[in-house]
Amino acid sequence: MEVEDLSSNLAHHHFEEICVICDHQKAKGIHLYTSFICSDCEHELIQTDTSDPKYKYFLKRLKKVTTPEIFS
Repeated sequence: MEVEDLSSNLAHHHFEEICVICDHQKAKGIHLYTSFICSDCEHELIQTDTSDPKYKYFLKRLKKVTTPEIFS
């Protein structure tokens, strides 16, 4: 396999990560510190009113997000 073919294959390969909110493996999303939030959950979170009971669920799940430690 040529180097060009290898880099082309890597560019088209989508790595999936586990969402901190829904616990499903997804390819698209954002990183918040060391955690991953899938695009679906991000969109739903943004659209959810703060008075909605589901908003409290999101907050509970987001508590799993930890800030990275700074080592000096």
